[in-house]
Amino acid sequence: MSAPKKLFVKTYGCQMNVYDSERMVGALGASGYEQTQDASEADMILLNTCHIREKAAEKVYSELGRLRPLKDAKPDLKIGVAGCVAQAEGEEIIRRQPMVDLVVGPQAYHRLPAMEAKVRAGQTALDTDFPEEDKFDHLPAPRGPKASRAPTAFLTVQEGCDKFCAFCVVPYTRGAEVSRPAARLLAEARDLVERGVAELTLLGQNVNGYHGAGPAELGGGDWTLARLVRELAKIDGLQRIRYTTSHPNDMTDDLIAAHGEIDKLMPYLHLPVQSGSDRILAGMNRRHTAEEYLRLIERIRDARPDIAMSGDFIVGFPGETEEDFADTIALCEQVRYGSAFSFKYSPRPGTPAAGRDFVGDDVASDRLARLQAVITDHQRSFQNAQVGKRMSVLVEKVGREAGQMIGKTPWLHAAHLDAPEQVRGKLVEVEIIGSNTNSLSARAI
Repeated sequence: MSAPKKLFVKTYGCQMNVYDSERMVGALGASGYEQTQDASEADMILLNTCHIREKAAEKVYSELGRLRPLKDAKPDLKIGVAGCVAQAEGEEIIRRQPMVDLVVGPQAYHRLPAMEAKVRAGQTALDTDFPEEDKFDHLPAPRGPKASRAPTAFLTVQEGCDKFCAFCVVPYTRGAEVSRPAARLLAEARDLVERGVAELTLLGQNVNGYHGAGPAELGGGDWTLARLVRELAKIDGLQRIRYTTSHPNDMTDDLIAAHGEIDKLMPYLHLPVQSGSDRILAGMNRRHTAEEYLRLIERIRDARPDIAMSGDFIVGFPGETEEDFADTIALCEQVRYGSAFSFKYSPRPGTPAAGRDFVGDDVASDRLARLQAVITDHQRSFQNAQVGKRMSVLVEKVGREAGQMIGKTPWLHAAHLDAPEQVRGKLVEVEIIGSNTNSLSARAI
C-alpha cells in the first residue's frame, strides 16, 4: 500500500470554521490523506478562511505569499483556499496567486475529493456554488476509535443568515439560512458522545433561528432550537450543552424557558447587540431597539438568574455620534456582561454600509478603548465573584505546570486545578480559590 498523503489545515475565525476543518479532513481522508501539524511535510495545505475581521482577504494573500518558498521547494505540493474568503474572492484568488490549486466555498467542501483528483491531474479546481444538495449528506462518517475525541466538540446545526445586517458579509458568503434535520444531528451527537465527548456546542450563524425537520417517530414537524436541545439533553453521557451565535429577534419563549428548565444547558448566552443606540441599530438593519434588547435580557435572567451574558459591539459605525456611543456605554452598564467582544467598524465590500462615511479611525479607536475599559471592569467583577463558590469543572487538557489540569466552568471560565491526568473528560467538583487575569484557580473537593 502507498504511504498516506499529508494534509495541513490552517483554520481562521469562528467555531464553525473549526468544525468545517474537521469535516474537510474527514472528506479528504477518503482520498488517502491524514492530517499533519507540520506544513513543511504536507502534500496539501488548506487555508480555511474567515471574512469577518478587517482586511481578511489581504491577510490570506499574505499567508499565501509566505507559502511561496514551500511551494517552490516542493512543486508537487497542492495549496487550497477554503471558507468565506474563498467564497467572496473566487477566481480573484487564482488570478492574484496562480500557485493556488484549489478554491472551495463553505457550502461545497463535500466536493473536495473530486476537486483533489482534478488538481492531482494538473488542473485548477474552483467551486464557490451554493449547491442544492446538502453537503452533510455526502460527507463520510468520522473514522477511528470511539474514544478518539476531545471532551468538547462543535456540532453545526444551522448555516447561513437571512438577517442582512448592513455591516455583515455572512449572507453573501454562507448563503440563506438552512437548518439540518434533527435526526441527523441526534445521530451525530450520539456518535460524538460514544467517542468521549461530554460537552457539545451547537453552531450556527444564526443558531437560535434553527428550524430543522423533526424525526417522524418523534412527531415530525419543524423543530425549534429549544426542542433540539431538550432531545439532546436526553442522551446518556452528554453532560453539557451550549450554543452560539444568536440573534435577539430569534430568542423564542421556549428557548428562554429552556434556560431555566434544562440542567445540561449551561448558564452562558452569547447574544450580540452591536450598539446601544436605536438610530445606529436602525442603520445597521438590526430590527430591534435597545429597549427591546434590555427587556429580553430581563426575561432571560428571570428564567436563569445566574446566567452570564456575552455580546458583540461595533463602534465607529457610519454616522455614529458621541451621543450614540454614550447610549452603547449606558446599555453595557445596565447589562454588565460576563464577557463581550468589541471592534472598530471596518467596511466589507458588497455590504450596504460599505459606501457610507466612516467616523474616522482616531475617533473609533478612542471609543473602542473607552468601551473596552467598561467591559473589562464588568468581566473582572463577574469573574472575581466566582471566588469562594463551588461548581463543576469539565477537565479538558493538561496544564503547563506539573500536575496541573485545565477545564471550563459552567460560565465558560478557564479553571486551573491540581489533579491527575485521568480526570480529563470528567466533571470535577471544585471550589474556586483565586481569580487571575484570564482564568480562575480551583481546588478539587
